[in-house]
Order: sequence, then structure tokens, then C-alpha cells
Amino acid sequence: MSAGGWIFHANLFASFLSASASVKHACFQCHRAASIMAEEAKKLAAYAAVDNHVQNNQVVGVGSGSTIVYAVDRLADRVRQEKLNIICVPTSFQARQLILQHGLTLSDLDRHPELDVAIDGADEVDADLSLIKGGGGCLTQEKIVAGAAKHFVVIADFRKDSKALGEQWKKGVPIEVIPMAYIPISRTIARRFGGEVNLRMAVSKAGPVVTDNSNFILDWKFEQAQNWKEVHTAIKMIPGVVETGLFVGMAERAYFGMEDGSVKTRDAVMH
Repeated sequence: MSAGGWIFHANLFASFLSASASVKHACFQCHRAASIMAEEAKKLAAYAAVDNHVQNNQVVGVGSGSTIVYAVDRLADRVRQEKLNIICVPTSFQARQLILQHGLTLSDLDRHPELDVAIDGADEVDADLSLIKGGGGCLTQEKIVAGAAKHFVVIADFRKDSKALGEQWKKGVPIEVIPMAYIPISRTIARRFGGEVNLRMAVSKAGPVVTDNSNFILDWKFEQAQNWKEVHTAIKMIPGVVETGLFVGMAERAYFGMEDGSVKTRDAVMH
């Protein structure tokens, strides 16, 4: 090849590398913008829920996850500004630390077994306000706290809003199980309900994820829509199952922070 040919190909290759870098940069910028938008949406939903449902002299259940961080921020702001008397009951170690870091009053279900309201996030919310929760591993304590509350309110960003469960959330239904039983439980669920059941493995260490209750988590990737109330009840009856991440008939309202900066609400249909 002539020297001119080499120069031409070198310039072509350099142009290709430059174009590739531009595309990567553009993709990174788009991803970053989407991430910022989602965080702002979480904040909008969390603030709306705290402003609409928390009043003076209440006991509040504090959920877990990334969206609840904004709810605790807003709760702490209101306690300081309005001199509110609020007692907080956490659903996890993370929630407990958030409550303490913000100087809020920490309690538990031993001292406050009845809560006025519980606010928590969700991995997915369907048209009937059925939820998938437990992506962060705190489903059992989250369900206990939600069940002890007079009102249970969900906060989420626009990515968690679905017509049917499984539409947006592709990681399956989390199921907390006693460690010695995870293999027979996995086989039973797959045989009875189809799909695939996997033991959730930890990212930062070798071995499975261990919950705050020292249990394992299975993730059931279901193949089709189900009668979620019946499925939840059936799975709970399998020996060794502690709790499922299906929250059916529990939430009374969901707040979704939207891409355009608005907040969308969905109320449970009363039968």
C-alpha cells in the first residue's frame, strides 16, 4: 500500500474512533439525564406523600429503598419547620439509620404496634395497586409495618408504573425463605406456577444475599399474569416460605413522580 493509502486509512480509522467516542459520550449524557430525571421524580412523589399524609402527633412507618430517602428528608424538614411531634418506625436497618441521621424520633412495633401511616417505595405498581416489593431485600419487615398502619401509601417514579405486574419489573417476585428450604421451595414454585426461580446472590461478596432476618431471597421470574392474591396465599403456604414480595390489597394510594415534573396519583378501588 502506498504512503497516501496508509494516511487515508489512518485518517479514516481516526474518524471512526472520534465518531465512536461521540456516540458513547452522547449515550452517557442521555443515561445521565434519564437518571437525574428519575431522581427528581422520586423526590416529587416522596414530598407529595409526606405533605399529604403526615400530620402532627402521628406514628409513621418509614419504608426502605432509594425513594424513601427523599421522604425522610421531607419529613425531617417538616418536623423542624412546623415543630411536629412525629414518631418513626423503620422497616429495615437502612430506614433505621436514615431516621437517626435526620434526628427523628425512633421507635418500634413493641412500643407502637399501631401506626397512623406507612410510606414506602415499590419495584412495580399495577393498575389495581398490587405491588412487587423486595428488590432491596426488606420485604418481610416492610409488609409487617405496612400491615400495622391505618393507611399505607406508596411512592415511586414513572418507571415503576405498570398496567400489569411484570411489564416494567423484569427481575421477578422476591420471596424470603428459610435458608435450609430454598431448594425444595424453588422446585415447588416452578412446578406449580411455571417460570424460573433463582437464589439471589450477593454482588459484593461470594454467596447469597442475607436479609435483615438472616434468611435467603428467591426471585421468581413468572411467565404470565396471575391472580396475585391467590398466588401469594399459595406460595405462603409452602413450608419454609417467610413472606412474598406481592403486596395485594394493601396500598390505598400511590404517588408517581412523572417525567414532566408533575405527580400522578392512583387510588385503590374499594370493593
